[in-house]
Amino acid sequence: MPGYTIHVAGLAPETTETKLHDFFSFCGKLKSVKKSGTEADITFEKQSAMRTALMLNGGTLDGAHLEVTSSAADAGADQSTSASGAKSDGSEFEQEDKPKAAIAAEYLAHGYTIGDHIIQKAIDVDKSQGISARFLNFLSEVDKKAGERFIGEGQTLSSHLQDQAHSTYVKAKEADEQHGVSSKFRSYYTKALATPVGQRVSQFYNEASKTVHDVHEEAKRLALQKKAASGAATPVERTEPVSAAADAKQAEADETETPAAVPTSAPAAESAAAGAEKAAVSEKTA
Repeated sequence: MPGYTIHVAGLAPETTETKLHDFFSFCGKLKSVKKSGTEADITFEKQSAMRTALMLNGGTLDGAHLEVTSSAADAGADQSTSASGAKSDGSEFEQEDKPKAAIAAEYLAHGYTIGDHIIQKAIDVDKSQGISARFLNFLSEVDKKAGERFIGEGQTLSSHLQDQAHSTYVKAKEADEQHGVSSKFRSYYTKALATPVGQRVSQFYNEASKTVHDVHEEAKRLALQKKAASGAATPVERTEPVSAAADAKQAEADETETPAAVPTSAPAAESAAAGAEKAAVSEKTA
């Protein structure tokens, strides 16, 4: 079967093909997943997706440490996502176009365990290859359209004062949303820009220079937004990732949610809530 294949060894007995599909779909579009015992062969549509998957060597799924390899001759450096080589009209992007560090943050936000050494690999790839032009153009279009719609002609949301951006954002929502990962990410990105940490979020997705700490902070923002919209447990309390269907429902729910400031130093939503409650009590008794 044409495509780009990785071999995964060391799987837990309870890991199903469905779980493998969910786990590796963060890397990009899959063509097939074939599991036999504690090993599996997973084929992607694009080389860039395979390259992202190879960075997950040493990651954890169902408590088992994965060994991810590829014997393909084309498993070397991938230039398909470089900023200089991609073509874009600014209207769409694919999962493979995202910065590798952003994909690492999504893994963490969904409750998966990946070590800091894997995160550093993702950061290093972003630094060496850059961020795809298609993805950057997409973000620029989102920023521009949201700014013109919610603020005024010629305005961008990221450059506007955050308190004003917040107040204008909650008055309307984008009318041209499309289903899928792009729709979900557009909603998240627009909301993130309309919070006090918006500039930091913008830099995270637009610039290749990041740190492991930045990835963990972005994972917290993704997780807290999901929790705020669904009222569900945070990913650190979960043992399974959300399904694609649940993600689709979440994307729709995100459309009507009001963006909120996210505490960047809280280790989890419950810690943030507890801290806020204690602060409120102290203020009343002071």
